[in-house]
Amino acid sequence: MIRRILVANRGEIAVRIIETCARLGIETVLAASAADLGAVPARRADRVVCVGPAPSAQSYLNADAIVAAAIDTRCDAIHPGYGFLSESIVLAAKARGAGIVFIGPTEAQLAGVGDKLRARELAVAAGLPVVPGGAAGSVEEAEAIVARIGCPILIKAVGGGGGRGMKLLLDPKDARATIALAAAEAEAAFADGRVYLERFVARGRHVEVQLVGDGETVVHLGDRDCSIQRRYQKMVEEAPAPDLDDGLRGRLHAAAVAFGRALAYRGLGTVEFLVDAERGEFYFLEMNARIQVEHPVTEAITGLDLVAEQIAIADGRPLRLAQEDVAFVGHAIEFRINAEDCLRDFRPSPGTVTRAVFPVGDGVRVDTHVEAGSAIPPFYDSLVAKVVVHGRDRAEALARAGRALADCRIEGIATNLDMHRALLADAEFRRGGVDTAYFPRFWRT
Repeated sequence: MIRRILVANRGEIAVRIIETCARLGIETVLAASAADLGAVPARRADRVVCVGPAPSAQSYLNADAIVAAAIDTRCDAIHPGYGFLSESIVLAAKARGAGIVFIGPTEAQLAGVGDKLRARELAVAAGLPVVPGGAAGSVEEAEAIVARIGCPILIKAVGGGGGRGMKLLLDPKDARATIALAAAEAEAAFADGRVYLERFVARGRHVEVQLVGDGETVVHLGDRDCSIQRRYQKMVEEAPAPDLDDGLRGRLHAAAVAFGRALAYRGLGTVEFLVDAERGEFYFLEMNARIQVEHPVTEAITGLDLVAEQIAIADGRPLRLAQEDVAFVGHAIEFRINAEDCLRDFRPSPGTVTRAVFPVGDGVRVDTHVEAGSAIPPFYDSLVAKVVVHGRDRAEALARAGRALADCRIEGIATNLDMHRALLADAEFRRGGVDTAYFPRFWRT
């Protein structure tokens, strides 16, 4: 039985995991870098251990240091959160070797979905549609794919995420240079320069389905729309995806569950799809084998604690709910508040928060690790808070979002709060169902 968990992460997700553990009576040890020893998560955890200096490569990405910290503090399990080592086969294997539970899927499942080419093969085998394209072992092979499926084409890193290594190819004559650039960026970011090519869908919506499984039973927890993105980074997420045909929604859920069953999936996972808004079709994109940043909108409409479900499954307990037990209530929207200057091309804005006032009220939740006096180091992701609103329907959620964002104050650093307020006032966003091309168009106007 899991009694003490090493939280191998930082920021708001560390606080989020610690809060659930406290509710469950599980002790927590925070694995923090030297830059985070005085941060809010360090004060919330039962104990803190330093795993290295500020740069993440020497601390949060050091699997040996993480496992050593878990051994030294006699933790039963490691929760990796998202990002950093959350999908690391190395960390999972080292934890297993030390007799410590890795709170996540199996190593084989991590290997299967962590490589986008392998995940694509698995999706095809499970009967899911994929975007026309394929892997390219050389520039010549890539040029052959370009000739076969035509431009525009999206070039993606096989081993990466978060948009790094991703390039849009509009003209075949630029293929050689663009592919080389994408491969170099992928090599620098992920130590894996392999790329693959997919037909670019101009009016695509990014819709994902949340899964939870115990290795035998797989249940979906509904869908989320993550189409509002800047440079492939999500900024706003909604559950359920607005303005989506019920038949299409049902097919997305069924496809995600089929994929999870084919993997005999264990833990939380998100199957991401590209929905062709013009044709009413969808394609498998990838599966994320971890808890997602946007999980609170799913929690809002299902009433579930996804971290608690993760821990229960990792502890060897069977899934505590069947598909018919999952009820969806209302509509939820999440706004990611980042330390960045929107008027200066979203430049990161590290520094010290001098004032932090977050909204409260019915249907409002804020996940954050920030308070007055908090330092925002330059070493990490710029996310400082997630403002989540929930209403009986989308109209009520939008109304609550207006009040929540108006009441939010973060001073001392630049944030994207004003951008979110402007977005909320935009007629196209308020209608719902925007595609991934919406935000760049909105921010230009």
